[in-house]
Amino acid sequence: MKKQTNSPALSGLLNRRQAFGLAATAAVGIVSGPSLHAAEKISAESKVKHGRIKQSVVPWCFKPMPEAELIADSARLGLKSVELIAPKFWPLLKQHGLACAIASSHGFAKGFAHTEEHAECITLLQTRIDECAAAGVPSVITFSGFRRGLSDEVATRNMIAGLKKIVGYAEKKKVTLCLEMLNSRVAVEMKGHPDYFCDDIDRSVEICRSIGSERLRVLFDIYHVQIMHGDVIARIKQHKDWIGHYHTAGNPGRNEIDDSQEINYRPIMKAIVETGYQGYVGQEFIPVRDKIASLAQAIELCDV
Repeated sequence: MKKQTNSPALSGLLNRRQAFGLAATAAVGIVSGPSLHAAEKISAESKVKHGRIKQSVVPWCFKPMPEAELIADSARLGLKSVELIAPKFWPLLKQHGLACAIASSHGFAKGFAHTEEHAECITLLQTRIDECAAAGVPSVITFSGFRRGLSDEVATRNMIAGLKKIVGYAEKKKVTLCLEMLNSRVAVEMKGHPDYFCDDIDRSVEICRSIGSERLRVLFDIYHVQIMHGDVIARIKQHKDWIGHYHTAGNPGRNEIDDSQEINYRPIMKAIVETGYQGYVGQEFIPVRDKIASLAQAIELCDV
């Protein structure tokens, strides 16, 4: 992995973090590794400056960091949201001035590609839609699930029939369903999803278009689209009217979005702004270095 190139603001953050860690080590008279994260201060210099992209973060990538700690750090860094987080944390988000940009629901292993899974997914989605409507959470994630031998034609027909059963409820509650496209090429846990049906952004958009509801959009995960298609900016422009949410990560590896990977995020963020998009962009990379320093770097990179 190439050496990370840090901006002056981030370098200042890292220097202060390192200095604090050394001071803490000296105070207890021991040799230690990284400084204690709970005591680390996040510099005001690292906060969002422009804010044309409403940035969010996904907690599962930052495990084992406690959610409450990530929430506090996200607020200090100037994020607008912590997303796909359990509803029990929504009041804490509000206390820190943060939103939940999109809520979780059923997992990606089950979905609307199989008719026998419709009832379970709809029940879970209805419950989460109610919770979102009550708390002011704008969106809920949904998935196709795996093919398990289905043809494109049958799975697409099942998707449309199943989503039609729930989209009216989402319209009534004014909550948007976001169908996530995932890559099926990478056979590494949580970096790819072999046999996932909605592994094509064009197919995912066409399913939404066929239903024609303002409360059904695609979740455009830049990492997954890069793996399956490439040509990310052209596809953003092509499908801009059907995109309800974005996710980021570096490729290959689903790690930091720095110069160790191939996706050029600044022009992508500028292209998103140019489409008039008003929603959120969720940072969903798995950090391999200091978690909060990596998040600060990603926030600064995407703040166009």
